[in-house]
Amino acid sequence: MPTNVADFDSQPGSLDIDSVPSRHARWEISSPLTLGGGMTLPGELSAAQASGMFDVTIMMVDDDPMMTDVIQAYLEEAGYRRFVVLNDPLLAFEAARRHRPGLLLLDLMMPGMSGFEVLAQVRNDDALRYTPVIILTASNQTANKLEALELGATEFLSKPVDPSELVLRVRNSLVFKVYQDRLANQDLLTGLPNQRVFTEHLLSALGKAREESGALAVLQLGLDRFTQINDSLGHSAGDRVLEAISKHLKACARRSDALLCRLEGDQFGLLIPNIKTPDVAERLARRILATMSRPIQHAGQELFVTSSIGISVYPGDGENSETLRRNAAAAMRHAKSNGRNTFEFYSTELNSASVERLTLETELRRAIERGELVLHYQPKIDLISGRVVGAEALLRWLRPGVGLVPPAEFIGIAEETGMIVEIDEWVIATACAQMAVWRDAGLGDVKLAVNVTRQDLAAGGLVRAVGNAMARHAIGRGQLVIELTESMLVDRVEHTRKQLEELRGLGCELAIDDFGTGYSSMNYLKRFPLDELKIDKSFIDGTPDGGTDCAIVKAMIVLAHSMGMRVVAEGVENAAQRDLLRSLGCDSFQGYLGSKPLAAAAFQARMLELNAAVPG
Repeated sequence: MPTNVADFDSQPGSLDIDSVPSRHARWEISSPLTLGGGMTLPGELSAAQASGMFDVTIMMVDDDPMMTDVIQAYLEEAGYRRFVVLNDPLLAFEAARRHRPGLLLLDLMMPGMSGFEVLAQVRNDDALRYTPVIILTASNQTANKLEALELGATEFLSKPVDPSELVLRVRNSLVFKVYQDRLANQDLLTGLPNQRVFTEHLLSALGKAREESGALAVLQLGLDRFTQINDSLGHSAGDRVLEAISKHLKACARRSDALLCRLEGDQFGLLIPNIKTPDVAERLARRILATMSRPIQHAGQELFVTSSIGISVYPGDGENSETLRRNAAAAMRHAKSNGRNTFEFYSTELNSASVERLTLETELRRAIERGELVLHYQPKIDLISGRVVGAEALLRWLRPGVGLVPPAEFIGIAEETGMIVEIDEWVIATACAQMAVWRDAGLGDVKLAVNVTRQDLAAGGLVRAVGNAMARHAIGRGQLVIELTESMLVDRVEHTRKQLEELRGLGCELAIDDFGTGYSSMNYLKRFPLDELKIDKSFIDGTPDGGTDCAIVKAMIVLAHSMGMRVVAEGVENAAQRDLLRSLGCDSFQGYLGSKPLAAAAFQARMLELNAAVPG
C-alpha cells in the first residue's frame, strides 16, 4: 500500500484539530549534519527513509578499475549494496539515464571524455539534473574545482581516497538528496504527496491503462467557502483545518492503489487506476461527502467544511493527463455552481461551459481598463408622494459583440478570481461621480445605493475607497447608501461592525439587502447601525393574493420601523402590489412598475418625468 493512503475500518467522527500536531516544526533544520556518532537528519528523516539510503544506486565513473574496486569495497563495508561501475566515460551518460543513480562519483581527468563533459551532460538532463555528484580528483588546481562547481558539482574527494571521509561525504550527500526529494514531492503542511507526484503517477497510470485497454478516474476536490475560515479565524486556523481534512480524506481513500495528493490551496486530487466502471469513483466521492459532513472541532467550536468534487474518467473524458485534469476541474466548478457539497461527472456540455467561462474571465479582466463596465440606475419611489427619492446603482457589462451582460453572469467569476474588489471600487467611484453630475445638472442631491460584497469587507480597503470617492466628488452626508446582504453580517462580526461604523462616520447610510433570504437574525439586525431594510422580491411576488407572503411583508415592515429603519420593497411590478405596500406602511419601492434600470441620461429624464407627474 502506498504510504500516502490510510485504510481505516471505520469512518472518522468529528475531528479535533486542536489535537492535530503541527507539522511545521518537522521542516526546520535545527543543526547541520553531525559528522561523528549520531546523525541529525534534516526534516526528522524517518528510520525507514534513513535505512532506504543504503538501497540507493551509487554510480562510479573512473577510468582506473582499481580505484572503483577500492571505493566499492569501502562503501560495501559501510552498508551500501547497489552499484553501477563504469571505466569508460563515453558510456556514462546513457548508463546514468538507464539506471537513474541516487549518487554519482565522477573522476575529472579521463581519456576520451573528461568528467567535466559528463557532468555537463548530467546537469542538462531533466531526469538527472538534481543528482548529487561527488568529484574524484588528484588535482589541487583551484581552476579545476571552480569549473566543476560552476557545472554543478556537489562535493569533492581527493585521491587517494580516505575511507572515513568517503563514507561521510556519501552519507551526507544522500541525506540531503532524500530531504530534497521530500521538499520536491511532498506538501509541507499536510504531508501528502504534492501536485508533481500526482502528475507523475497519472502519466504512469495512463501508460498502463493504454497498454491494457483499461480505465482510470481523476477526482478533483475543492473545499467550499474555505476562504471564510481564513478570513474569520485566521490563516493559522485555516492550516490546521487543512491538516484535519487531509486526515479525513486519507480515511476515505480505502483502495490500496489510490493516490491522494494536495494539489494547491484548498484543492486535493485523487487518482484511481484500474477501475472497471465509473461507479468506483462515484462511491469514493459519496464516501468523501458523507465523511466531510461531520464537524471539525476547533477552539471549542464546531466547523462544518463541505467539498465539491469533479470526476473525469479515462478514456471517455480525455486521452492525456492535462485533459483529464482540466475536465475534472471543470466538473468541480460545476458542482460548486450547483449548490456545493456535491459531485459531478464531466460532460462535453461542461467543457463548452468551461471554455466560455475562461473566455469570460479573460475578457472581464480587461473590462475596466477598456471602459466596458457601466452603471444603470433604478429609481426608488416614495409610496406616499410618488416622488423619486433615490436610486440603486446596478452594474452591467457592455461586452463587445454580445451587448449588455447582467451581473448574475459574471459577478460569480469576479468573486472567485478576486476581481470583485477592484470592480466594486470602480462602482463606488463611478456612482459618486454620477451623483456630482446630477447635482451640477440641477437635480439636487440624489440618494444613491451601491452594493458591496463580502470580499470588500475582508480586504479592508472599503472604507478608504468610499472616503476617497466621497471627498473627490463632494458627496454630502446621507447621499451614499451601502447595501449589504444578511450573510455578510455573520462573518467576522466585530471586524464587520467596526467597518460599518467607520462608513457611518463618513456620512454613508447602511441598508440590509434581500432581507428574508439569508439568516434573518434579529440579533444581527440590532447589533449593526442599519438605516434601511429592503424586502426581497421573492416575498413581493406573492402579494397581494398570497396570505402568507402578505403577513410576512407586514411583519418585516413593523419590525424595521420598530428598529428605526425605513423600508424599501423590491420587485414591485403592478399597482395592486404598490397599493398593498402603501396600506402596510412601507416607505418606498423599486421595480418595473416605476422603471426598469436605466442608463444615466435615461434615468435623469425618467426622474424628471415621474416627479413632474406628482401633484403640487
